[in-house]
Amino acid sequence: MTKPPLTLYLAAPRGFCAGVDRAIKIVEMAIQKWGAPVYVRHEIVHNKFVVDSLKEQGAVFVEELDECPDDRPVIFSAHGVAKSVPEAAEARQMIYVDATCPLVSKVHIEAERHSENGLQIIMIGHAGHPETIGTMGQLPEGEVLLVETVADVATVDVRDPEKLAFVTQTTLSIDDTKDIVAALQARFLAIQGPHKEDICYATTNRQEAVKAMAPKIDALLVVGAPNSSNSRRLVEVGARNGCKYAQLVQRATDIDWRALEGIKSIGITAGASAPEVLVDEVIAALCDRFDVTVAEVETAKENVEFTVPRVLREPA
Repeated sequence: MTKPPLTLYLAAPRGFCAGVDRAIKIVEMAIQKWGAPVYVRHEIVHNKFVVDSLKEQGAVFVEELDECPDDRPVIFSAHGVAKSVPEAAEARQMIYVDATCPLVSKVHIEAERHSENGLQIIMIGHAGHPETIGTMGQLPEGEVLLVETVADVATVDVRDPEKLAFVTQTTLSIDDTKDIVAALQARFLAIQGPHKEDICYATTNRQEAVKAMAPKIDALLVVGAPNSSNSRRLVEVGARNGCKYAQLVQRATDIDWRALEGIKSIGITAGASAPEVLVDEVIAALCDRFDVTVAEVETAKENVEFTVPRVLREPA
């Protein structure tokens, strides 16, 4: 039986970013240096496939520091942690390695600098997300206020409207964030922002590639985990830019084939914590059912690399 033709547009860039690459490398190098088990507080990155493969190498994932023994190394996830977490590890004389993405650390530093200058911080982010918890935890209670939507801006209760700054989670939708920033600047005329956009280069680049692809495609598949903020934003960006159907899939087995019946073109991208092997798996599944022609939609080239902490580069 003849397979129906399908044009498959592959977003570039897609998948792993430099911060995720570095975080995974940190866990692997820690296991090589200290042997198994090495404990990791929270998922190192939001991807089940990555977490499972690190478990096989000897990583033990826990939610809180008190689940870790004193005598084994612990790694803090790429999303960052509140200041109280490394302080607690030091109090217990634990070996710990901080895998916080350097671009998240940059936001932490900004927040501290503004606070030292007497400013209260408004953070644009998602409540309960580990990155938001980590950033808000850099400063004492009440020094960082969270807004999630434009509507939140109207009701946020600040100490002094003349002494404010804002920071953002690094994995947000560029367009949504722009609207929230505009609302903040309209309500608080003196509010200070970051010198350079907090939303990271990888989030921005992946969203721009989806925007470029959207007019060409009948459907969009985003490879990523349901708890991955940047992956979920890619689905939203696709839908907002004209994709009639946009779905988040962890891997090929999640594809809803009925929803793809009759399509002539499809776009594929992957969140910043999704490995390329899962993209390949999705492409192979499409090739089984369609006569596929692949075209790449490249909107940026990435050559960012982050070094791992010195403790891992030194001999044991």
